[in-house]
Amino acid sequence: MRIQVLGPLSAEVNGGSIVPTAGKPRQLLSLLALYPGRVIPVPTLMEEIWGTAPPQSALTTLQTYILQLRRRLGTAMGPDAPGGAKEVLVTRHGGYLLQIPEDGVDVHAYERLVREGQAAFESGDSQVCAARFRTALDLWRGPALVDVRVGPILDIEVMRLEESRLVTVERRIDADLRLGRHGELIAELTELTARHPQHEGLHSQVMVALYRSGRQATALDVYRRLRGRLIEDLGVEPSPQLQRLHQAMLAVDPQLDVLAGPRCTSTFDLFAA
Repeated sequence: MRIQVLGPLSAEVNGGSIVPTAGKPRQLLSLLALYPGRVIPVPTLMEEIWGTAPPQSALTTLQTYILQLRRRLGTAMGPDAPGGAKEVLVTRHGGYLLQIPEDGVDVHAYERLVREGQAAFESGDSQVCAARFRTALDLWRGPALVDVRVGPILDIEVMRLEESRLVTVERRIDADLRLGRHGELIAELTELTARHPQHEGLHSQVMVALYRSGRQATALDVYRRLRGRLIEDLGVEPSPQLQRLHQAMLAVDPQLDVLAGPRCTSTFDLFAA
């Protein structure tokens, strides 16, 4: 079984889809897939589907949805499959679990690659770091569970995954900057800062990429526009790190030209105290 949640929901067994068309069974499959091998308690499943006001028939209806998922699973597995659908979508005391390997779900492969990339970054291996992060990000096919109506539990999971994706993009760009790929990053960073107009980390990266590409005036203009937005929208000045980065650019600080020195840090923290 292969399940993808980093984009539209996809779940295949022997090349056949087992994704239900109805909304609530899709929610159940999504939540179970995020935690393969772990029992999801019935109250958690019910909260995801009905929130804090489940109907009196909630337990019976939940069992019906589980049976529907098992039926689709059994059809895809075929009559000659060892075990059966009940050994994949398993009933446990107080809940249900999807008994499949973690790497059968794209989110777990993504998180493993992210851990490997972070370890490489901290050890100073920017080549491996950038490669691992890039491979992890390539697993995304769009916003997480973009075609699933999410309840309160999945909503939190989707927010967590989207935040993780943005952090991974930022870390991958840090590694690429350390490798001297500043010119290649400008277009991507211009789009990212437009989508995240108050994200100081991304703005620090585009400033450094522009500066190292001989575009000091444009880099300084990025700071000026960000500062104006922060003051107008939030009533705050940019962070001390970003202010020091701005001053370093005005002073043409040689440290800005260091691509991969011994200090393993993010671009945003290049001038941290």
